[in-house]
Amino acid sequence: MHCVISPYNDPYFNLASEEYLLKEQAEDFFLLYRNEPSIVVGKHQNTLAEINLAFVRQHGLTVARRISGGGTVFHDLGNLNFAFITSGREGELVDYRKFTKPVISAVKSAGIGIRLGKRNELLLGDYKVSGMASHVFKRRVLHHGTLLFSSEMKSLSAALRVREGVFQDRAVRSVRSEVTNIRDHLPVKMNVTEFQNLIFNHILTIMKGSEKYSYSNRDLQNIGELKESKFSTWEWNYGYSPKYEYNKSILIGEGEVFIHLNVDKGIIQEVNIEGDFPGDKGISGLEDVLLGTIHDPETLRLRLSGIQVSDYITGMDNELFLSGMF
Repeated sequence: MHCVISPYNDPYFNLASEEYLLKEQAEDFFLLYRNEPSIVVGKHQNTLAEINLAFVRQHGLTVARRISGGGTVFHDLGNLNFAFITSGREGELVDYRKFTKPVISAVKSAGIGIRLGKRNELLLGDYKVSGMASHVFKRRVLHHGTLLFSSEMKSLSAALRVREGVFQDRAVRSVRSEVTNIRDHLPVKMNVTEFQNLIFNHILTIMKGSEKYSYSNRDLQNIGELKESKFSTWEWNYGYSPKYEYNKSILIGEGEVFIHLNVDKGIIQEVNIEGDFPGDKGISGLEDVLLGTIHDPETLRLRLSGIQVSDYITGMDNELFLSGMF
Protein backbone atom coordinates (compact mmCIF):
# COMPACT_ATOMS: atom_id res chain seq x y z
CA MET A 1 0.00 0.00 0.00
CA HIS A 2 1.35 3.41 -1.02
CA CYS A 3 1.02 5.94 1.81
CA VAL A 4 0.80 9.61 0.85
CA ILE A 5 0.57 12.90 2.70
CA SER A 6 -0.79 15.50 0.30
CA PRO A 7 1.58 18.41 -0.34
CA TYR A 8 -1.37 20.82 -0.69
CA ASN A 9 -4.23 22.21 1.41
CA ASP A 10 -6.39 22.86 -1.65
CA PRO A 11 -9.73 20.99 -1.32
CA TYR A 12 -10.21 20.88 -5.10
CA PHE A 13 -6.79 19.27 -5.56
CA ASN A 14 -7.26 16.79 -2.73
CA LEU A 15 -10.71 15.68 -3.86
CA ALA A 16 -9.40 15.34 -7.41
CA SER A 17 -6.51 13.24 -6.12
CA GLU A 18 -8.96 10.74 -4.61
CA GLU A 19 -10.72 10.25 -7.94
CA TYR A 20 -7.41 10.02 -9.79
CA LEU A 21 -5.99 7.38 -7.44
CA LEU A 22 -9.26 5.45 -7.57
CA LYS A 23 -9.82 5.47 -11.32
CA GLU A 24 -6.40 5.89 -12.91
CA GLN A 25 -4.18 3.80 -10.62
CA ALA A 26 -4.16 0.06 -9.87
CA GLU A 27 -2.22 0.03 -6.58
CA ASP A 28 -3.66 0.43 -3.08
CA PHE A 29 -3.26 3.84 -1.45
CA PHE A 30 -3.62 5.43 1.97
CA LEU A 31 -3.92 9.21 1.76
CA LEU A 32 -3.85 11.94 4.41
CA TYR A 33 -4.63 15.59 3.74
CA ARG A 34 -5.80 18.78 5.38
CA ASN A 35 -7.83 21.46 3.61
CA GLU A 36 -8.02 25.21 3.94
CA PRO A 37 -11.40 26.33 5.39
CA SER A 38 -14.05 24.85 3.11
CA ILE A 39 -17.37 23.05 2.92
CA VAL A 40 -17.50 19.68 1.20
CA VAL A 41 -20.91 18.39 0.13
CA GLY A 42 -21.84 14.83 -0.76
CA LYS A 43 -22.26 13.78 -4.38
CA HIS A 44 -26.07 13.63 -4.20
CA GLN A 45 -26.72 16.78 -2.17
CA ASN A 46 -28.22 20.14 -3.05
CA THR A 47 -25.34 22.49 -2.26
CA LEU A 48 -27.42 25.62 -1.62
CA ALA A 49 -29.70 23.72 0.75
CA GLU A 50 -26.75 22.55 2.87
CA ILE A 51 -24.68 25.70 3.34
CA ASN A 52 -25.10 29.04 5.03
CA LEU A 53 -24.39 31.02 1.86
CA ALA A 54 -24.03 34.39 3.61
CA PHE A 55 -21.44 33.00 6.02
CA VAL A 56 -19.61 31.22 3.21
CA ARG A 57 -19.35 34.40 1.13
CA GLN A 58 -18.45 36.61 4.09
CA HIS A 59 -15.56 34.35 5.13
CA GLY A 60 -14.41 33.33 1.66
CA LEU A 61 -14.94 29.61 2.23
CA THR A 62 -14.34 27.20 -0.63
CA VAL A 63 -17.36 25.04 -1.53
CA ALA A 64 -16.54 21.67 -3.07
CA ARG A 65 -18.33 18.44 -3.98
CA ARG A 66 -16.82 14.98 -3.49
CA ILE A 67 -17.54 11.81 -5.48
CA SER A 68 -18.94 9.87 -2.51
CA GLY A 69 -22.38 10.11 -0.96
CA GLY A 70 -23.26 11.11 2.59
CA GLY A 71 -23.60 14.47 4.25
CA THR A 72 -21.91 17.86 4.20
CA VAL A 73 -18.79 18.45 6.29
CA PHE A 74 -16.75 21.50 7.27
CA HIS A 75 -13.00 21.33 6.70
CA ASP A 76 -10.22 23.50 8.05
CA LEU A 77 -6.56 22.98 8.88
CA GLY A 78 -7.53 21.45 12.22
CA ASN A 79 -9.42 18.68 10.44
CA LEU A 80 -7.42 15.65 9.23
CA ASN A 81 -8.84 13.73 6.28
CA PHE A 82 -7.96 10.13 5.49
CA ALA A 83 -8.69 7.91 2.50
CA PHE A 84 -8.15 4.24 1.70
CA ILE A 85 -8.26 3.39 -2.01
CA THR A 86 -8.11 -0.33 -2.69
CA SER A 87 -9.11 -3.10 -5.08
CA GLY A 88 -11.22 -6.14 -4.24
CA ARG A 89 -13.96 -8.49 -5.25
CA GLU A 90 -17.21 -7.16 -6.64
CA GLY A 91 -19.89 -7.19 -3.95
CA GLU A 92 -17.31 -7.19 -1.14
CA LEU A 93 -15.77 -3.76 -1.67
CA VAL A 94 -17.59 -1.56 0.86
CA ASP A 95 -16.46 -2.50 4.38
CA TYR A 96 -16.35 0.38 6.84
CA ARG A 97 -15.36 -1.82 9.75
CA LYS A 98 -12.29 -3.11 7.89
CA PHE A 99 -11.06 0.34 6.94
CA THR A 100 -11.81 2.09 10.23
CA LYS A 101 -9.96 -0.55 12.23
CA PRO A 102 -6.46 0.80 11.42
CA VAL A 103 -7.64 4.39 12.05
CA ILE A 104 -9.12 3.41 15.43
CA SER A 105 -5.84 1.67 16.24
CA ALA A 106 -3.85 4.75 15.22
CA VAL A 107 -5.93 7.11 17.37
CA LYS A 108 -5.64 4.65 20.27
CA SER A 109 -1.86 4.95 20.02
CA ALA A 110 -2.34 8.64 20.87
CA GLY A 111 -4.02 7.63 24.12
CA ILE A 112 -7.77 7.76 23.46
CA GLY A 113 -10.35 5.24 22.32
CA ILE A 114 -12.83 5.80 19.52
CA ARG A 115 -15.38 3.42 18.01
CA LEU A 116 -17.43 2.88 14.87
CA GLY A 117 -21.04 4.09 15.19
CA LYS A 118 -24.25 2.99 13.53
CA ARG A 119 -24.01 5.63 10.76
CA ASN A 120 -20.45 4.64 9.89
CA GLU A 121 -19.14 7.53 11.93
CA LEU A 122 -16.33 7.41 14.50
CA LEU A 123 -17.35 8.29 18.04
CA LEU A 124 -15.43 9.43 21.10
CA GLY A 125 -17.87 8.59 23.85
CA ASP A 126 -21.16 10.01 22.60
CA TYR A 127 -19.51 12.65 20.41
CA LYS A 128 -18.73 12.39 16.72
CA VAL A 129 -15.13 12.94 15.62
CA SER A 130 -15.38 11.49 12.12
CA GLY A 131 -17.87 11.06 9.30
CA MET A 132 -17.19 8.47 6.60
CA ALA A 133 -18.35 7.77 3.06
CA SER A 134 -17.43 5.46 0.18
CA HIS A 135 -17.50 5.27 -3.61
CA VAL A 136 -17.15 2.19 -5.80
CA PHE A 137 -15.57 2.28 -9.26
CA LYS A 138 -15.51 -1.06 -11.06
CA ARG A 139 -13.48 -3.31 -8.74
CA ARG A 140 -11.96 -0.50 -6.74
CA VAL A 141 -13.33 1.39 -3.76
CA LEU A 142 -12.68 4.64 -1.95
CA HIS A 143 -13.33 4.79 1.80
CA HIS A 144 -12.66 8.21 3.24
CA GLY A 145 -13.44 10.22 6.33
CA THR A 146 -12.57 13.10 8.61
CA LEU A 147 -10.86 13.29 11.98
CA LEU A 148 -11.78 16.43 13.91
CA PHE A 149 -8.59 17.30 15.75
CA SER A 150 -8.61 21.04 16.44
CA SER A 151 -11.29 22.32 14.11
CA GLU A 152 -12.92 25.72 14.68
CA MET A 153 -16.28 24.59 16.05
CA LYS A 154 -18.02 27.96 15.81
CA SER A 155 -17.23 28.13 12.10
CA LEU A 156 -18.32 24.53 11.63
CA SER A 157 -21.71 25.26 13.17
CA ALA A 158 -22.23 28.55 11.36
CA ALA A 159 -21.19 27.28 7.93
CA LEU A 160 -23.56 24.30 7.92
CA ARG A 161 -27.08 25.57 8.32
CA VAL A 162 -30.04 23.81 6.74
CA ARG A 163 -33.15 25.96 6.19
CA GLU A 164 -36.23 23.82 6.49
CA GLY A 165 -39.00 24.37 3.95
CA VAL A 166 -37.06 26.66 1.61
CA PHE A 167 -35.84 23.88 -0.68
CA GLN A 168 -37.95 20.98 -1.92
CA ASP A 169 -36.01 18.21 -3.63
CA ARG A 170 -34.96 14.58 -3.45
CA ALA A 171 -31.41 15.35 -2.41
CA VAL A 172 -29.71 13.58 0.48
CA ARG A 173 -29.99 15.64 3.68
CA SER A 174 -27.20 15.92 6.21
CA VAL A 175 -27.79 14.60 9.73
CA ARG A 176 -26.35 16.96 12.34
CA SER A 177 -24.53 15.41 15.30
CA GLU A 178 -22.83 16.60 18.47
CA VAL A 179 -19.13 16.79 17.74
CA THR A 180 -15.89 17.21 19.65
CA ASN A 181 -12.22 17.77 18.89
CA ILE A 182 -9.78 14.93 19.54
CA ARG A 183 -7.16 17.39 20.84
CA ASP A 184 -9.34 18.23 23.83
CA HIS A 185 -9.23 14.62 25.06
CA LEU A 186 -5.57 13.69 24.54
CA PRO A 187 -3.54 12.73 27.62
CA VAL A 188 -0.42 14.23 26.03
CA LYS A 189 -0.60 17.55 24.15
CA MET A 190 0.26 17.60 20.45
CA ASN A 191 -0.54 19.79 17.46
CA VAL A 192 -2.33 18.71 14.31
CA THR A 193 0.89 18.14 12.36
CA GLU A 194 2.21 15.85 15.10
CA PHE A 195 -1.12 14.04 15.12
CA GLN A 196 -1.02 13.66 11.33
CA ASN A 197 2.48 12.18 11.52
CA LEU A 198 1.42 9.82 14.30
CA ILE A 199 -1.49 8.51 12.21
CA PHE A 200 0.69 8.21 9.10
CA ASN A 201 3.53 6.36 10.82
CA HIS A 202 1.12 4.04 12.62
CA ILE A 203 -0.50 3.02 9.32
CA LEU A 204 2.95 2.44 7.82
CA THR A 205 3.74 0.16 10.73
CA ILE A 206 0.60 -1.96 10.91
CA MET A 207 -0.53 -2.23 7.28
CA LYS A 208 1.27 -5.02 5.47
CA GLY A 209 3.37 -3.91 2.51
CA SER A 210 2.98 -0.20 3.29
CA GLU A 211 5.54 2.27 1.96
CA LYS A 212 5.84 6.04 1.68
CA TYR A 213 4.86 7.49 -1.67
CA SER A 214 5.19 10.96 -3.16
CA TYR A 215 3.23 12.16 -6.16
CA SER A 216 5.22 12.06 -9.38
CA ASN A 217 5.21 14.98 -11.80
CA ARG A 218 2.81 12.96 -13.95
CA ASP A 219 0.51 12.41 -10.96
CA LEU A 220 0.53 16.12 -10.17
CA GLN A 221 -0.21 17.04 -13.77
CA ASN A 222 -3.12 14.60 -14.06
CA ILE A 223 -4.61 15.59 -10.72
CA GLY A 224 -4.26 19.27 -11.63
CA GLU A 225 -6.06 18.73 -14.92
CA LEU A 226 -8.90 16.89 -13.15
CA LYS A 227 -9.11 19.68 -10.59
CA GLU A 228 -9.47 22.32 -13.32
CA SER A 229 -11.88 20.38 -15.55
CA LYS A 230 -14.18 19.12 -12.79
CA PHE A 231 -13.60 19.73 -9.11
CA SER A 232 -13.16 23.52 -9.20
CA THR A 233 -16.07 24.16 -11.56
CA TRP A 234 -19.44 25.67 -10.76
CA GLU A 235 -21.08 22.93 -12.84
CA TRP A 236 -19.81 20.23 -10.47
CA ASN A 237 -20.01 22.02 -7.13
CA TYR A 238 -23.42 23.67 -7.63
CA GLY A 239 -24.88 22.64 -10.99
CA TYR A 240 -24.67 18.92 -10.19
CA SER A 241 -27.28 19.38 -7.44
CA PRO A 242 -30.53 17.46 -8.03
CA LYS A 243 -33.50 19.36 -9.48
CA TYR A 244 -35.17 21.45 -6.79
CA GLU A 245 -37.92 23.92 -6.00
CA TYR A 246 -37.12 27.04 -4.02
CA ASN A 247 -39.72 29.02 -2.05
CA LYS A 248 -39.21 32.11 0.08
CA SER A 249 -41.09 35.22 1.13
CA ILE A 250 -39.80 38.77 1.62
CA LEU A 251 -41.51 41.28 3.90
CA ILE A 252 -41.83 44.76 2.41
CA GLY A 253 -43.67 47.36 4.43
CA GLU A 254 -46.92 45.74 5.50
CA GLY A 255 -46.92 43.42 2.50
CA GLU A 256 -45.17 40.23 1.48
CA VAL A 257 -43.59 39.05 -1.77
CA PHE A 258 -43.46 35.31 -2.53
CA ILE A 259 -40.73 33.91 -4.79
CA HIS A 260 -40.96 30.45 -6.31
CA LEU A 261 -38.21 28.94 -8.50
CA ASN A 262 -37.81 25.64 -10.30
CA VAL A 263 -34.11 24.93 -10.80
CA ASP A 264 -32.55 22.13 -12.84
CA LYS A 265 -28.78 21.63 -13.16
CA GLY A 266 -28.38 24.92 -11.36
CA ILE A 267 -30.34 26.86 -14.00
CA ILE A 268 -33.62 28.65 -13.23
CA GLN A 269 -36.28 27.01 -15.41
CA GLU A 270 -39.40 28.60 -13.94
CA VAL A 271 -40.09 31.77 -11.92
CA ASN A 272 -43.26 32.81 -10.18
CA ILE A 273 -43.40 36.04 -8.14
CA GLU A 274 -46.62 36.74 -6.26
CA GLY A 275 -47.90 39.19 -3.70
CA ASP A 276 -50.06 42.23 -3.13
CA PHE A 277 -47.70 44.89 -4.42
CA PRO A 278 -47.95 47.85 -6.79
CA GLY A 279 -45.51 48.46 -9.63
CA ASP A 280 -45.21 50.49 -12.80
CA LYS A 281 -44.33 47.42 -14.89
CA GLY A 282 -45.89 43.98 -15.13
CA ILE A 283 -44.24 41.38 -12.88
CA SER A 284 -43.91 38.97 -15.80
CA GLY A 285 -41.16 41.22 -17.18
CA LEU A 286 -39.06 40.64 -14.06
CA GLU A 287 -39.76 36.91 -14.17
CA ASP A 288 -38.57 36.77 -17.78
CA VAL A 289 -35.29 38.47 -16.83
CA LEU A 290 -34.50 35.66 -14.39
CA LEU A 291 -35.36 32.71 -16.64
CA GLY A 292 -32.40 30.72 -17.91
CA THR A 293 -30.00 32.24 -15.37
CA ILE A 294 -27.92 30.10 -13.04
CA HIS A 295 -29.04 30.25 -9.42
CA ASP A 296 -25.98 32.15 -8.23
CA PRO A 297 -25.86 35.51 -6.43
CA GLU A 298 -23.26 37.25 -8.59
CA THR A 299 -24.77 36.01 -11.85
CA LEU A 300 -28.23 37.21 -10.83
CA ARG A 301 -26.87 40.54 -9.58
CA LEU A 302 -25.27 41.05 -12.98
CA ARG A 303 -28.47 40.04 -14.78
CA LEU A 304 -30.46 42.56 -12.73
CA SER A 305 -27.90 45.36 -13.08
CA GLY A 306 -29.66 46.86 -16.08
CA ILE A 307 -33.06 47.18 -14.40
CA GLN A 308 -34.64 48.51 -11.23
CA VAL A 309 -36.65 45.93 -9.32
CA SER A 310 -38.58 48.81 -7.75
CA ASP A 311 -40.15 49.42 -11.19
CA TYR A 312 -41.88 46.05 -10.79
CA ILE A 313 -42.30 45.94 -6.99
CA THR A 314 -42.63 49.40 -5.47
CA GLY A 315 -40.34 49.92 -2.49
CA MET A 316 -38.07 46.94 -3.18
CA ASP A 317 -34.49 47.54 -4.26
CA ASN A 318 -32.35 45.03 -6.14
CA GLU A 319 -30.35 43.83 -3.13
CA LEU A 320 -33.42 43.15 -1.03
CA PHE A 321 -34.90 41.17 -3.91
CA LEU A 322 -31.68 39.15 -4.32
CA SER A 323 -31.70 38.34 -0.62
CA GLY A 324 -35.00 36.60 -1.16
CA MET A 325 -33.52 34.28 -3.78
CA PHE A 326 -31.01 32.62 -1.41
